[in-house]
Amino acid sequence: MKVLLKLTNVAVYAGETCLLEPISLELIQDQPLTILGQTGSGKSLLAQAIMGLLPKALSVSGEIEVFGKVMTIKERRALWGRVLVMLPQEPWHALNPLMKGVDQVKEVYQCVLGESRQEALASTHQDLLQVGLDDSAHKRPDQLSGGMAQRLAIVAATAGGANMILADEPTKGLDVSRRDGIVRMLQSRSDLGSLLIITHDVVVARQLGGKLLVMKEGRVVEEGEALLLLNNPQACYTRDLIAAEPSAWPEIAPTSRRSAAEDVLVVDQLAIARGNRTLFNGVSFSIKKGAVVGIVGDSGCGKSSLGDALLNLLPISAGSITRLNHDAKPHQWLKLYQDPPSAFSSSVSLGQLLDDLVVLHDIDKSRVAPLLDRLKLPNGILERNCLSVSGGELQRFAILRALLLDPVFLFADEPTSRLDPITAKEVTTLLVELASEANCAVLLVSHDAALIRKTCHKTICL
Repeated sequence: MKVLLKLTNVAVYAGETCLLEPISLELIQDQPLTILGQTGSGKSLLAQAIMGLLPKALSVSGEIEVFGKVMTIKERRALWGRVLVMLPQEPWHALNPLMKGVDQVKEVYQCVLGESRQEALASTHQDLLQVGLDDSAHKRPDQLSGGMAQRLAIVAATAGGANMILADEPTKGLDVSRRDGIVRMLQSRSDLGSLLIITHDVVVARQLGGKLLVMKEGRVVEEGEALLLLNNPQACYTRDLIAAEPSAWPEIAPTSRRSAAEDVLVVDQLAIARGNRTLFNGVSFSIKKGAVVGIVGDSGCGKSSLGDALLNLLPISAGSITRLNHDAKPHQWLKLYQDPPSAFSSSVSLGQLLDDLVVLHDIDKSRVAPLLDRLKLPNGILERNCLSVSGGELQRFAILRALLLDPVFLFADEPTSRLDPITAKEVTTLLVELASEANCAVLLVSHDAALIRKTCHKTICL
């Protein structure tokens, strides 16, 4: 067994505060390693420490060896692209917003591998074809769905030939078929090296096999052979993670619904197109106050576009949308974005963003603290900006901001795609409670059919 990467007592600190307790592990050739854990458990900090990408305010201790040699940050960075690569949690942080997808991948083949323009273009089209993006090659990242952008980021990151891959939540926001395809793609691209995947998806951990580490609050609680550990977990926390998969949830949606409840939205024979491509047509449905309606469908089928059209953020091609709650203010028709970083400014703290909201809409500020507690967000999060918190924490903060505005209609676009199963269950339950308590209509998008089945009163399939 060839050890490609070895960590010895690696820990991460913010001043005197230990964020990631000392951890030792080995990444062995042809043996994937999965790190499974709750949002904010320190999984991403570990990957950033390995790559040398920690923010300046954080420090790292311990030794990191690559190919048997203890390497400095500078030496590890010299391996980027050709030997060692990291897929970031947010595809928007990895992609150039002004470049077409085909150019972003082609550039890697030309600059890292030295291929000619024609060779690079041929290699790029082959890669995009493998992940179902050949028809979207000339689109910019903002013209892609979240799942499509994730696939583009993976292709661009691995095009340089690096076969030691650190992938931070690479399958979030993807439907089942795309998820399985991405896992197979990462496995094939690490054939001569190895793969370290950070995830909160128990299914992905089962698919990969190999070794498994389970983390909670900055420390390892359990480790061993993946399949043995998942089939016979010893730690209570591991058992809780497995039990929190949507397929094991009880029915969350309230069973009693007032048949006389008023409609908030009525959609009739709706069609939406992007460019020359029709995403869907002939879609008709209504949503009542207090109802939770689910949308399912493959990545790129138009789920996000449907929600945007309902909020007047996207033109429709045919049909009609009637909004019936005329007393509601514009800011009470809201969207929870699939990629929360796209909904926040990084130039100010999250606390300042909330203060601005409170002033703008004359909100009682005393409502903030109970919501922080209900969403399990620490008070200290308000002192940080959107780039200094985990993806899951930022998504829960986005839900907090939405709740403060007392929405009458909430389009929740994959609101749990960045959350571990335990937190996802809590957040989804909260959204369903919101619908019932505040008489708010919720349109919930998810690639997880079990989640939709357990939480929604009815389902729209695109």
